[in-house]
Amino acid sequence: MNKFLRFNEYKVLAYRILLAYIFYFVARVLFFVYNRNLIKIDSISDFFQLYYHGLSFDTTTIIYINLLFIVLSIVPLVANTKIGYQKMLFYIYFITNLLAYSANFIDFIYYKYTFNRSTRASLDTLQNESNKSTLFFNFLISYWHVFALFFICAFLWIFLYKKVRINHNVHTASVKYFAFSVVGFLFISTLCIGGIRGDFKKSTRPINLLDASRYVTNASQADFVLNTPFAIIRTWNTNTFKKINLVDKATIDALIQPIKFYKNNPKTKPNVVILILESYAREYISTFNKDSKDLKYRGYSPFVDSLAQHSLIFTNGYANGYKSIHGMSSVIAGIPSFKDAFTSSPYPKQKIESLVSVLKSEGYDTSFFHGAPNGSMGFLGFGNILGYDHYYGKTEYNNDADFDGSWGIWDEPFMQYFNKTLSQKKTPFMATLFSVSSHEPYVVPAQYEGKFPKGDNPIHQCIGYTDNSLRKFFNAAQKESWYNNTIFVLVADHDNLIYYDEYYKDQNLHTVPILFFTPNEKYVGVNKDWAQQIDIYPTLLDMMGYDKPFRSWGRSLISKDKIPPFVMRYSSDKYQMMSGNYICTFDGEKAVGFYNKEDKDLKHNLIGQRNAEMNLLEKRCKAFLQDYMERIIDRKLTSNDK
Repeated sequence: MNKFLRFNEYKVLAYRILLAYIFYFVARVLFFVYNRNLIKIDSISDFFQLYYHGLSFDTTTIIYINLLFIVLSIVPLVANTKIGYQKMLFYIYFITNLLAYSANFIDFIYYKYTFNRSTRASLDTLQNESNKSTLFFNFLISYWHVFALFFICAFLWIFLYKKVRINHNVHTASVKYFAFSVVGFLFISTLCIGGIRGDFKKSTRPINLLDASRYVTNASQADFVLNTPFAIIRTWNTNTFKKINLVDKATIDALIQPIKFYKNNPKTKPNVVILILESYAREYISTFNKDSKDLKYRGYSPFVDSLAQHSLIFTNGYANGYKSIHGMSSVIAGIPSFKDAFTSSPYPKQKIESLVSVLKSEGYDTSFFHGAPNGSMGFLGFGNILGYDHYYGKTEYNNDADFDGSWGIWDEPFMQYFNKTLSQKKTPFMATLFSVSSHEPYVVPAQYEGKFPKGDNPIHQCIGYTDNSLRKFFNAAQKESWYNNTIFVLVADHDNLIYYDEYYKDQNLHTVPILFFTPNEKYVGVNKDWAQQIDIYPTLLDMMGYDKPFRSWGRSLISKDKIPPFVMRYSSDKYQMMSGNYICTFDGEKAVGFYNKEDKDLKHNLIGQRNAEMNLLEKRCKAFLQDYMERIIDRKLTSNDK
């Protein structure tokens, strides 16, 4: 019976994969030993707790590297146990594993120069070196002990691999053999899929570098949680971050002004509450669509409409990315995402000046709220990089009775928890809430079925539910002592399902509401200028009268400074800068199109009719992109980095 059940083969496969885990543990220990002055781990218990979290990253790496080996080990063939077949598996196993494993050893030394695990960007840097053989020889001489450790580990790994062999069975092509083999293949394949993603939860996406920061109390610990092959794999096709040299620094300082310093308002310390609403597109809000020419238009957010009457709103606002994590980095840190997300690049783990760091320097308590499982969407990891004092997720909420079954805690109870938690804090505070309920699978709590208009898209009733949750939040918050001294910001992370034809046009994709509300109604009105998520950070500091320079690619929406209203984003496989009367499309080096700002479909390219305004717009686009790439790659994301 064991001949067709293949139990021995599966046990040996498990042993061989376990060996990879053991040697990745050894590499992590050695990585720490070599870099113990840079990685702050205070106790043995902390060491093993961080190692436990690192197992997820090891699992993803080991499965990726061994995918061919695993498939060939379990594929339903009758030759699997033959000596020649097993010898082939031996070479596949060690060629792939040792090549990947060696990357960990490079970082024993290289880490102290970069303070990050090596990524695809590191390989790109090496590619530009003409003296690779000399560099390798010098490395070999200087760090012979690293090579020695690698070969010792490789020898032990091969030795242990050969200690357990598969018994050769003469399989026959029977129905039982193939049936059991197919079942085993499907079961192991399912485990591999979960291992590559990081888990089987619907609410999470495959883990990336950012997730390593979820589990740390010190930023350096994230590199202990990671392994180098994982960092290279996850950034293999994401590094579109490359320096360009298109304009001089004087042009950047004049047209972009990456270091801002406003003197428009007296210094105050109001509380700041930022509500980033999942998928809450501009399309869904009536007040932001008063100029709509569609006679059948209707919105689904009556409370936001009423709040807008007492707020400063920007009806021509854009997201600076297209995923939730892009929204967080854009709104809180003023860092947009273009072709590839900043947060999925090799560069997010660096010192970043943001609303969090600036307000913490002013004595603010900072917190981030998201009702999904902790770490979902990468928020916990990026929040730790930014330096939030507190993270409140599904774990802290601690009541699964309010779980929606897919993404997180329903918006209404979580927003009440948000209010209750804020009311227990010392002021001033800065708090960010990221909602979850206006999302696929587009359901509302059972008690609200039929309470909100179903509309024309499944998301419409969810917009109504989140809108009602906001109403209840504000009704509760206005009873608290902190409420009257608070600036509220409401913005969406990105758009979602589209119904109206106007919103299918290129220039209406990823449009979001941007709203500032103060109970004393200091800022009220409708502004139709270009606006974007990265403008929120400088606008808040301007409102507060922050009296120091700070880094920002956005502009204050209430300031009449030299920088005219603009939007910079990536759409239709091109960079786009919108400002004044035109939209410039840019391929990374030069303008490839100019369009009238009313040409929402980008149908009529005016590049053959260039004028002075178009030329200046192209120069601004070059300056923005050049400064963006340089600051991110050179890790100059603070106002001290000139």
